Amino acid sequence: MPEWVISVVFLLLVAGLIMTFVRLVRGPSLPDRVLALELLALITVAFILIYAIAVGVPAFIDVALVLALVGFLAAIAFAHFLEQGGSGK
Repeated sequence: MPEWVISVVFLLLVAGLIMTFVRLVRGPSLPDRVLALELLALITVAFILIYAIAVGVPAFIDVALVLALVGFLAAIAFAHFLEQGGSGK
């Protein structure tokens, strides 16, 4: 893959990371902030995958997979918390 493509993807991911961090700080409610945390985990997975492609180390793909699964389980736990009457305000 051309090096300039990887650089552009990293720049776009950084832009998404900054916008997500702003939503995390300014989020009007708890669900907005949790969704921003989920998106941060997703962007981190994307960073790891692009880095694995850039350096040619496929072991990083396993790390990205584990992080994606942990993020999914966190989303399930938060949904369960809200379903049980947790404060979503």
